[in-house]
Amino acid sequence: MRGYEVTESRLRCVLPFEAAPAEVRQLRRAAVAQLSQWGTPVAADEAELLVTELATNVVKHVGARASATLILEWHGDRLRIEVHDKSPTMPAPSSAGRESECGRGLQLVAAIAVDWGVVLTSAGKAVWCEMPTGGGRACRRIERAVEVLERYQVASGSPQLLNGRRDAGLEEAAVELIADLLHWTITRGDDPDDFLDRAQMRYEAEAEAA
Repeated sequence: MRGYEVTESRLRCVLPFEAAPAEVRQLRRAAVAQLSQWGTPVAADEAELLVTELATNVVKHVGARASATLILEWHGDRLRIEVHDKSPTMPAPSSAGRESECGRGLQLVAAIAVDWGVVLTSAGKAVWCEMPTGGGRACRRIERAVEVLERYQVASGSPQLLNGRRDAGLEEAAVELIADLLHWTITRGDDPDDFLDRAQMRYEAEAEAA
């Protein structure tokens, strides 16, 4: 089992929440919306279930209204889901029977995720799990696009925004980069519309093949 480790993530989203059933429902929807925005090729229902189980464990075992944080990180071929809380008590999978309604959350997480773990942090603990992405070439293309856009932000002097604003910064960088590429095609004597059509045709062909 891989331990908890800090690495530079391609895409990262931090979602603070309060341990309450209504908050968990909103958190689940926010997580699914974020994955959809990223275009992360994962099973949305499984990701939604993992988020729900980890967040619900905070409600049950740390306490209602406790402060916690959900972190989503896309590492190319895996999506990492972490829930941080302020309790140092380490959970463990329960030997609860099939009729038990409690203590089965981590059993479910272990059954769905390809890896999971619990570590102490300076503020409490973090429970994490990982699930595979199935995008193959699409994953690599998206990773490459993010790398290019981050470098473009640096080269153009644009500020690199954090957390929720990071996506807006990357979107603006994408617009600026495409505009620069269109200027580049014109200076070469090419038709910018033909350039865009060729890119669209390649995207559609790859999407259909996937």
